[in-house]
This record gives sequence, structure tokens and C-alpha cells, in this order.
Amino acid sequence: MTDTYEQKPFDPGPFPGNPSQRCPCLLLLDVSASMAGQPIQELNSGLILLKDELSADPLASRRVQIGLVTFGPVETTAFVDAGQWQAPILTPQGNTPMGAAIEQGLQMIEAQKEVYRANGIPHYRPWVFLITDGGPTDAWQRAAELVHQGETNKKFKFFAVGVDGANFDILKKISVSDPIALKGLRFRDLFAWLSSSLSAVSSSNPGDEVPLQNPAAPNGWGSIA
Repeated sequence: MTDTYEQKPFDPGPFPGNPSQRCPCLLLLDVSASMAGQPIQELNSGLILLKDELSADPLASRRVQIGLVTFGPVETTAFVDAGQWQAPILTPQGNTPMGAAIEQGLQMIEAQKEVYRANGIPHYRPWVFLITDGGPTDAWQRAAELVHQGETNKKFKFFAVGVDGANFDILKKISVSDPIALKGLRFRDLFAWLSSSLSAVSSSNPGDEVPLQNPAAPNGWGSIA
């Protein structure tokens, strides 16, 4: 009698053919009902520009990873290399559960770091980018505590951007660095800055300090709130 063995397909893991270091960027995007109309249209246009510019950079397209949390309600999209990422078409709905979105997003960051470690993939400090036009409609104090702890322990870099109508008093309590007030609806300029900044970081060595253009500089897309 001859033993038979079931042949298992080879699993290349989550990084087939691309063992490059990764630069994870998590977008926390407010899609509550107040974003209806031109704000959500401009946000969608900005995301398409981010996709196009990162894909056009051969290094960034392989090293930058984009993850997404939208809130109103909270929905997540897993991290994927920028070259394969598809910009979503967001639709406004619901309220602004910002606290839950931040907590969910920070859990995603830690889970993705474990994926990197398990596969021997070096990574840069993750970026977390919050964009909102309002204030949280849920408990946010725990989220603020986690942001401050993470920044102190250099687990990630957190940016907060407020669109017209945002509650900057609360954003200042959530974010360690000063929140930035978006000038008008200049989402495309914001995401052009984000793309160029991520490209600069991804071409450096993990751990290097990369000087970034100040978004609140003259002719920038925002101002310090």
C-alpha cells in the first residue's frame, strides 16, 4: 500500500515578489452627512490624485501602504501597497464616531506591524492622517489618550486636519501636534503634499528624520488652528 500525501500549494505570504521596507499611512476620513456636496466631491478628487501620484513613483508605489478608516459609521479597508491601492468613491452618511474610528485605526496599525514582523519586512514609523469637518459624536477621551501614548512611544506620527466646521478645541486635545485648518476645500493640495512627503520618506532609510515641507507655510494648503 502506497501512502498518498495531499500536495499543499505554496503560500508566498502577503508580500510576494516585493520584500521592500514599507511605509504605512492610515487615512481616518470623516464621511458624515455634513460632508455632503462639494466637500465629499473634493475629498474624492484628492484621493484619486494621491493614488495617481504614488503610483507614478516607482519606489513609493512599492513601499508606501495605504489603509483606510471612514467614519459615519466606522468602516475599514486593509493596508495595501500604493501601486495596487484603488481610491474609493466615498459617500456621506451618518454621524461622526471619531473616537471609535481612531481606536479602530490604531489597532489596524499595530496589527499591520505584526504582519511586517512575521514576514521580516522592515517598516518606517506609520503615519495616521485624520480629516474631519466636525466634532466627535461619541466618546473620544480614550482615543486621545491612545494617540498621546503612541506619539510618546514613537509608535506612529499623528496628523489632524480640520475642514471648515471642525471642532478644533477637541482636535487640539486629541492630537499632540497642532491641528491644521484646511484652507477652503484644498483637498487636492493636501493630498499632493501627502504624496510628495510619503515619497520622500519611502526613499530614505527606516529611522531617518526626513524634513517635510510645512503645510502651513505661505501658499500652503493649511494654517495652524
